[in-house]
Parts: sequence; structure tokens; C-alpha cells
Amino acid sequence: MAQTLRLHYAPDNASLCVRIALEELGSPYQTVLVDRSKQAQRSEAYLALNPNGLIPVLETPHGPVFETAAILLWLSDTAEQLMPPPDSPDRAHALQWLFWLSNTLHGTQRMLFYPDQYTTGEVEPLRAATRRRLVDKLDLLNDAKHASWIDADEGTAQGCYLGPLLRWCAIYGGSPDWFDLARWPRLLKFAERIEKRQAVQRAASAEGLGAKPFSAPQPCDPPEGSAV
Repeated sequence: MAQTLRLHYAPDNASLCVRIALEELGSPYQTVLVDRSKQAQRSEAYLALNPNGLIPVLETPHGPVFETAAILLWLSDTAEQLMPPPDSPDRAHALQWLFWLSNTLHGTQRMLFYPDQYTTGEVEPLRAATRRRLVDKLDLLNDAKHASWIDADEGTAQGCYLGPLLRWCAIYGGSPDWFDLARWPRLLKFAERIEKRQAVQRAASAEGLGAKPFSAPQPCDPPEGSAV
């Protein structure tokens, strides 16, 4: 990855997962702010990069890549870090959890954060049901076998994804009392461990996330842009 990569980001958005991965890899990259306060993700220029109008996009030597899990997988395979290699017996388990985080956990979170996109009726019943579903999924993850990455000391693509997801449950869940990370001791230990990594600290500093962005998160105070 000799050519500098360009990450189109907004503070405390899904681009945070990619920023952490880039910091873990030590890859040279530039950031391009997507100003959500001006709906810049819906601009013609941005839609040319990601027709879904979602953040992030990573510009690479092979063209723009969107979808957080796809970017993380591309980075990991290109750098030969953060994921087991294709011929490793651990590859399948790593892939299944990376896409579970994207399709199941993150996908469910979006229903909590943007309920009006998923119903034309009252949003609170949907939010309540979604919180219950998230609790069930976090129970599953906390007790999951074949998920040794949760307990690993090294950086992983899955860890780059999970840290921000835990943060967003605490901050953007729409109700302050539904989420207590201490309920899931394995995930709490993961959050405390990963936020001590220098890569996470650099990403947190760049986006104004505070000293404990995952285990005891506070609303972000970014030097530029807006999280919402």
C-alpha cells in the first residue's frame, strides 16, 4: 500500500472502525471530512464514490471501496495483518464474526439509531424491540466459542469493528438505562484492553472521543465535523 489512502469520514461514524484499522496497520492515509450537518454524504460527488450515500468510503489504488466490513477485509488482506491468511484454519471463524458484526450487530443498531427508516408507524415500539434484540446478540457474543479474537492482545479486524459498536450502544441508544457493558464481563474486558492500544488512542484523539472511548464512552467533541 505504497500509495496514500483517502478515508472519507465523519467523527464517531462507521469510518472510525476503518481509521482504527489504518492506525493498527501503520498505513499512510489522508482523511476527507464528510460534513453530515450539510448532508454531504448525499452530494453528487460523494454518491459517485458510494451510491448508498453512507459513510465510510476508502479511496484505494484500485478505486473507491465502501461497506465497513469490505474495507476492513481489503485492508487486512492487502497488508496481511489483522485477519488470518486465506489458507489458515482460523480464517473461516474470523470471517464469520467480521460479517456477523456487520450484518447482525451493526445492522440491528441501525434500526435503533434510525428507526424512521424502518417503520412508518410509531418508532418507540421498534426501538424497544431492537434493544431487546441487541441484548440477546451481546449475550451471544459474550459467551461465543470460536471467538478467541475477543480475548486477544493483538489488533484484529473484528476488534476494530466491535469497539465502536459497543461505544454506540452506550451513547446513541435513545435511552440511557438499557445498556450497561458490565453485564457482559468478557466484552467489558475487551473494551478496556483495546482502548489502551496506541492505534485506538490515536484514532480517539483525532475524533475527540475521550480517554475511555469504549469502556466508559462520552459524547465526542471532534475538532471538525459532526457525529450526527
